[in-house]
Formats: sequence, structure tokens, C-alpha cells
Amino acid sequence: MHDDITIPDYSDETLLRAGFSAEPADGVVLLQALGAARSRSRILALRGLVRHEAVDETIWLRCLDDEDVDVRREALTQVSQHPPTTAIAQRVTTLLGDPDALVVDGAAFALGEFLYPGAVDALCRVARDHEDARCREAAIAALGAIGDDEAREVIIAALEDKPPVRRRAIVALANFEGPDIDAALERASEDRDWQVRAAVSQLGRDDESDA
Repeated sequence: MHDDITIPDYSDETLLRAGFSAEPADGVVLLQALGAARSRSRILALRGLVRHEAVDETIWLRCLDDEDVDVRREALTQVSQHPPTTAIAQRVTTLLGDPDALVVDGAAFALGEFLYPGAVDALCRVARDHEDARCREAAIAALGAIGDDEAREVIIAALEDKPPVRRRAIVALANFEGPDIDAALERASEDRDWQVRAAVSQLGRDDESDA
């Protein structure tokens, strides 16, 4: 992903200055620094290029595929705030299988921001099977945002998970309707965690049913 023989490694100060500069030469510096040996340089280069609105699909894919976990995390944080191409959304979906839990968490967040339906199956697997509760929680949040009906059983099942995941599942269920959803929310209204009970109350479903 980088060539530490031919690519100069710029100082943090140089890259920070280039990120806020309007000079074309500084844009060239940022592009070159994407290939620097030091991961911090690549991160600062990406941030600067994002600030200049100079990141295209090729750059996104390159950073999402970076060998360094911190660069992949940064790329996910940044790309989540931009409309993705299909290739980018697909690449982010593959990062749901990354060995680093925070990369998986970032990928799930980005896919929820993208509202990308092509990730539903992969998100369901994370929500159901991932060993890290943060990843399960992020996947549930993304599934709730996307609102695909295929996810409803997985979200309902998450009401048996750890409290943060259960609370996230309540929020996610707000985008679904049906007797199974009402029954799940009724059970959750008696959850041993008060924040889960409060989340159910905030949905106002009981008031709607009484009306």
C-alpha cells in the first residue's frame, strides 16, 4: 500500500499545513503522503484531502484497504460522511469481517449512514454472531436505520443480548411494525435494565395501542 523507498515521509506539521492550504503544490504533497511509510502520515494526508474535497473512489478504496488498522478506522470515519459509490459500499461491507473490532464497528456505522441494503445479510451475521458487543450493537443500529424486513428477527433476538445491545435494539425496532414487534416491545417494557424500559417508553407504542 505504500513505498517507503520512493515516497518521502512528511512531518505532521507539513501535512497539517497542507491540509489547510489552498496551494496546488500542497495538494500534491497530500497525495504523495498517502503512500508514506508512516501510518500517521497517511491518516493526516487523508484528512487533508477530505478537507479539500479531493478524495475520489480510488483514494477511498486505497485507504479502506490500508494494511494499518488505524488508517482503515480513519477511512471509515471519514467515508461515512460522504455519499458512497457502489464499489465503496461493497468494500465497506467486506470490512465487517475485519479482525479488528473497531474497524467492524466503524464499518457498521458507515453502512447505517449509507442506508446500504446490500449489507443487510452481513450486518445480520455481525449482530447475531460477533464476539464483541460493540460490534453487535453497531450492526443492530445500522439494521434499524436501513429498515430492511429481513433484519427484524435478528433485531428482536438482540433483546436477549447485553443491556447496551438491548437498548440499541429498542431504537432499531422503531422502524418496524407488526404483532411480533409489539410483542417484543411489550416484553422489553419489563426488562431488568431501567434504560431498556425507558427506551420502550420513549417510543410511545403503548400510547398508540391504547388510542
